[in-house]
Amino acid sequence: MAEGFARYYGADVMEAGSAGLSPAPIVQPLTKEVMLEKDIDIDGQFPKDLSGFSLSSFDLLINISGVKLPGRIPIEMQEWKIEDPIGRSPEVYREVRDQIETLVMRLILELRRDMTDSSRSSLSRRFSLLRRRSR
Repeated sequence: MAEGFARYYGADVMEAGSAGLSPAPIVQPLTKEVMLEKDIDIDGQFPKDLSGFSLSSFDLLINISGVKLPGRIPIEMQEWKIEDPIGRSPEVYREVRDQIETLVMRLILELRRDMTDSSRSSLSRRFSLLRRRSR
């Protein structure tokens, strides 16, 4: 969800990627459904393992896994406390979706403000979102 929001709303200030510690084989159908309710189609997204990313190529890692990451992370990291909706009702998916949308929008607005403050229109940050294993 976060990658979908970041790509949809924040492509002018960020390049987003998402990965999991133990990714599920598919994006859950209910995830796709609740994102379509926001007119965001995430059909092109698929679960990826964190090992497929070079963290040093990112500026920020946002951990929404609820799990302490192993080892030293060589980039800035934020923790977002987000409930895992897998196996829950559509209402929980919507609540989680809306929470993620708010957090991603705050990050986008912060990056846009940073761009304005620095007067560098070419500023763009890359960030990765780390998810827990989906059931």
